[in-house]
Amino acid sequence: MKFGMIHDFRNPARWHRPYPELYHAMLNQIVRAEELGYDNVWLAEHHFTEDGYNPSSLPTAAAIAARTSRIRIGTYILLMPFQHPVRVAEDTTCIDIWSNGRFDLGAGQGYAAGEFQALHIPRTERSARLAEGVELVRRLWTEENVTFEGRFTQVSDLTLSPRPVQQPHIPLWIGARADKAIQRVAQMGCHLMATIGPDPAPLYIQTLRENGYDPADFNIGQIRMVYVAENEDQAWEDVQEHLHYSMQYYGIILAEANDAPGDADGWQFTHASQLRDSGFGRAAMIGTPDQVARKMEKFRQRFHCTHFVLGTQLPGLDPQKATRSLELFAREVLPAFRGR
Repeated sequence: MKFGMIHDFRNPARWHRPYPELYHAMLNQIVRAEELGYDNVWLAEHHFTEDGYNPSSLPTAAAIAARTSRIRIGTYILLMPFQHPVRVAEDTTCIDIWSNGRFDLGAGQGYAAGEFQALHIPRTERSARLAEGVELVRRLWTEENVTFEGRFTQVSDLTLSPRPVQQPHIPLWIGARADKAIQRVAQMGCHLMATIGPDPAPLYIQTLRENGYDPADFNIGQIRMVYVAENEDQAWEDVQEHLHYSMQYYGIILAEANDAPGDADGWQFTHASQLRDSGFGRAAMIGTPDQVARKMEKFRQRFHCTHFVLGTQLPGLDPQKATRSLELFAREVLPAFRGR
């Protein structure tokens, strides 16, 4: 199992910092994570939010590439329906060069209704735009003189130059939650980016085999909320308001999307103080190193996961506190699970 963290650069009004200050603090945290031995940093993307949810993950990835030397950099996820595939192919190639082959492209179809409405893109086209975009990007990375007559994009006699460092191409991941989407990821021969919910691995692995792929060649990423402090009370005091704020947003946009079972229920909590003693709070990996390690062991037994992604830097949380949590996790939890 490899370990990384995810960043969304959200900057809520309640805890607002000047954006240059916040962005540099996040970058310094990522540099520190590399020093601590983390394997990956992943970048999330949404658009037109009040709190500045990072809308442009590829420039952010390039900035990280210029400040680091070992940690892998990836998108979890790039919203492909809003991007021109040629631009994606060129920009990701440049990031792969700047990082000397340390970039992973994770793509998804998106789900927030307001984003599609604002861009006048029918939400019903999102799956087709994702599949077409991924196909064209992969062809541009690997073929010469590409001519492509897609439903949404057409190119003629196009040769990408320069080419990615990684061969045959940059690793391709796709985010999925519903069963059909999980099967589609396997059919496309891509790594899987999962979210909180039932383990998608059995269906994904079965579909890989049915399509002639060796599951040993593929990865599954899983995100979990992780925060470690010297005592449980301190851990919850540090994060509960930020966690509640974060999940309210996802509850709203997931309920609007209603793509998977449970989405329509939304976020049921009205106060941050309700979280700790709830089923959600008991599942979250929040507490002392020993408590988090026990939850990690249960997770390892229940889920197939090659890339574990820590959601530690919650919106508005002091980056110094999140960095201390990452340090504690790296020192007292991570070693027991490395390679398992």
